[in-house]
Amino acid sequence: MAAKTHYVCTSCGRAEPKWHGRCPGCGAWSTMVEEVRRDVREAAGFAARVAEAGKKAAAARTLTLDSVEADSERRLSTGVGELDRVLGGGVVPGSLVLVGGEPGVGKSTLLLQMMGHLGERCLMVSGEESPRQVALSARRLGVAEAGFRVLSETDVDVIEATIVEERPEVVVVDSIQTLYVPELSGAPGSVGQVRESAARLMRLAKSRSVAVVLVGHVTKEGSIAGPRVLEHMVDTVLQFEGDRYQAFRVLRALKNRFGSTNEVGVFEMTGRGMEEVEDPSSFLLSNREGKPPPGVVTVCLLEGTRPMLVEIESLVAPSPLAVPRRVANGVDAGRVNMLCAVLRRRAGLRLGDHDVYVNVTGGVRVEEPAADLGVALAIASAFRDRAVQARSACFGEVGLTGDVRFVSGAGRRVRELRKMGFRRIISPRSRWKERTRDGAGVIEVRTLGEAVEAALE
Repeated sequence: MAAKTHYVCTSCGRAEPKWHGRCPGCGAWSTMVEEVRRDVREAAGFAARVAEAGKKAAAARTLTLDSVEADSERRLSTGVGELDRVLGGGVVPGSLVLVGGEPGVGKSTLLLQMMGHLGERCLMVSGEESPRQVALSARRLGVAEAGFRVLSETDVDVIEATIVEERPEVVVVDSIQTLYVPELSGAPGSVGQVRESAARLMRLAKSRSVAVVLVGHVTKEGSIAGPRVLEHMVDTVLQFEGDRYQAFRVLRALKNRFGSTNEVGVFEMTGRGMEEVEDPSSFLLSNREGKPPPGVVTVCLLEGTRPMLVEIESLVAPSPLAVPRRVANGVDAGRVNMLCAVLRRRAGLRLGDHDVYVNVTGGVRVEEPAADLGVALAIASAFRDRAVQARSACFGEVGLTGDVRFVSGAGRRVRELRKMGFRRIISPRSRWKERTRDGAGVIEVRTLGEAVEAALE
C-alpha cells in the first residue's frame, strides 16, 4: 500500500493536502505539520470503510487489574551508579528514554560509558558522528574494547531493519533530530520527522522489548527541541544540566514512568569522562577559612532524598541607571526581583536605587523554594556590607508577607549541615520540633526581618 502524506494543524487538527503557512481552519501560523497516512480507496465513502472495518475487527478481551501480573520489572544496570539512581534502578526493557541537554554538557560521554558497561548487548545509532569519531571518543574513555556495535545511519527504515536483525537489548540513538522517514518530505529535525521517527522507534521498542535511549537537542531556552508530544511519547525524560565551562553536572528526571522524579545524579566532567560525585556538598563548597566575605551564604537544598549544600553569592552596588539592574545566574531572575521587593518592604532594605547581582557557585541551577532565604540573606549581607557569621547556613521559603515558611526534609538538612561543620543553622519555625532541634545551634525564625538580624548580628 503506497504511503501518502498530508499536513495537520497542531492547534485545531485540520488536515490539508498541501502545506500552508497559516492554518485555513483556526488561522494559527506555522502549525501545519507533515504526517504519514496510508493510501485507501478514496472512492469508497466513510460509512463503507467503517462497515468494512467492523467486519474484520473483533472485540478485544478486557481484564481487571487484580488479574494482571504486576511483578517488579527486570532492569538492566547501566554500570553508572548515579544514572541508575535517576532511572530508578536501571533501564527497563522496552522503555523509551529521552536525554536532553545543551551542547558539550556530556550527554554522549555519559551514554558511551553506559554502553561500555553493557558491551555486546548495546547498539549505538550515530547520526552525527562517523564510526571513526565514535571510536576515538571510546578510546579516550577506555571503552573501545567493550564490544558494543555502532551503526552510522539516519534512515529510520534501515535502523529498524538492523535492530530486528541484530536484536540488541539497548539501543542508543544520537540524536533523534538527525533521523528521517523517507515517506516524509520534510528535512531531518523538522517537527513531522522527529515525531514520526520517535513514534516508529517507540513501536519497535514495545514490540521487541528493546530499551531505546534517544539523545535530544535543546533550544536556547533550555527545553528539548522538537514537538512537545515527543516528551509525552517517551517513558522517561532526563535533563542534563551544568555550565559547559564548569566541571559540575547534574542529571535530573523530568518524567519517569518507572521510578521517582525526585532523584538527581551528580557528576564531574574529567578527561576520563563522567565521574560520579558521591558527596556533592563538599565538592561545591569553597575552602574558605574563618568568616566568609559579605554577600556569601551557604544553603542546604534537598534534591530528592539527597541533601546538597551550595553557596549563593550576591553583590549590591549603587546604580547609575534610572532602572537598577537585577542580574541572576543559577537562580530564577523573577524570584530575585520578588525577594528584593520583600526585603525592601518587610525588612527595611532600600534597594530601589541599587543594582543587585546574584550567583550560584559551581554552575548549579537552583529551583527549590528552600533557597529563598539564602538568596535574601546574601542580598542583605551585601547591601549592609556585613558578613554572615562564620559556620552559618540557612534554608527556608520566603513569602510575599515576609514570613519564612516551613520546608520539607528539615531534619535531613540539619544533619547534613552539622556533618559539614556548620554550627549556626537559620531555619523556619518547624511544625514538629523534634525534626530540627536535635541539639543547640538551630535558630528558628518566623519572618525575614528576624532572619536578617540573626544572620548579621
